[in-house]
Amino acid sequence: MTGTDRPRRLRRTPALRRLVAETTLEPRQLVLPMFVADGLDEPREIGSMPGVQQHSMDSLRKAAVEAVAAGVGGLMLFGVPLAEDKDAAGSQASDPDGILNRGLRALAEEVGDATVVMADTCLDEFTDHGHCGVLNAACEVDNDATLHRYVDMAIAQAEAGADLLGTSGMMDGQVGAIRRGLDAVGRSDTGILAYAAKYASAFYGPFREAVSSSLEGDRRSYQQDPANRRESMRELDLDLAEGADIVMVKPAMAYLDILREVADRATVPVAAYQISGEYSMITAAAERGWIDREAAVLESLTSIRRAGADIVLTYWATEAAHWLS
Repeated sequence: MTGTDRPRRLRRTPALRRLVAETTLEPRQLVLPMFVADGLDEPREIGSMPGVQQHSMDSLRKAAVEAVAAGVGGLMLFGVPLAEDKDAAGSQASDPDGILNRGLRALAEEVGDATVVMADTCLDEFTDHGHCGVLNAACEVDNDATLHRYVDMAIAQAEAGADLLGTSGMMDGQVGAIRRGLDAVGRSDTGILAYAAKYASAFYGPFREAVSSSLEGDRRSYQQDPANRRESMRELDLDLAEGADIVMVKPAMAYLDILREVADRATVPVAAYQISGEYSMITAAAERGWIDREAAVLESLTSIRRAGADIVLTYWATEAAHWLS
């Protein structure tokens, strides 16, 4: 063979492959989603997500310290209230003594400035109907009435110690409403992690167990149709205009094409959420011996970074950080 290009030269040894790698994966780029549940004295395993737990307040603190020690870049907290504390307005979401706000204070006290404390700014865990907003008389999610609840929730989370608020509800105008609400009370330093493209995905199933969701039906009237691509660019542009500090695509692996387009267009850092169904599929296949668990996890995370994510939310954040270190 003469005059033949030989790209394999640069794949020959681990050192060569490392030297020319185009995509990096580092602990600082990973964010650990965490669940804190009211009424627990000990952590409780989530059956559909082996290895992931609903935390007690004590185990939440311990897991946060471990994540920070491993070099994880941030922690995203979800609250799981008692069933009897849910109501139609998700009142506990904005209660300073609600489970999520207590958990945020615990994280802020325990890890402080050593990591970025993030909060899920959505009502679904706290409503007795399980939707991400308040309902009108026709039992449809009322967009504008929900924005008022989001503002109350955002202010409570900022006061509890959250650095970034994750606007995951997919209500029109949510980023702008929360930004104005925070600024009005002197919380202009609290950032917004906007779920710019959040799809109505079948892969959320295990998460519903993780947050003890009360949802009946679906969220297709406000989360995006998986068939649509241009719509994500419109949502991105709106969130940027309304003041988003970071934008996110969710889910990650089935929407890498969307992630790439968002990354090419965004003027702020881009995040992607490797969601519960992605975690559970890889975990289940590895438990059956069908795939190499560590290799599959790292390959999946690298693919999300390669597609354009600066930040990856993943339930493997702490474990992967240890591997990468």
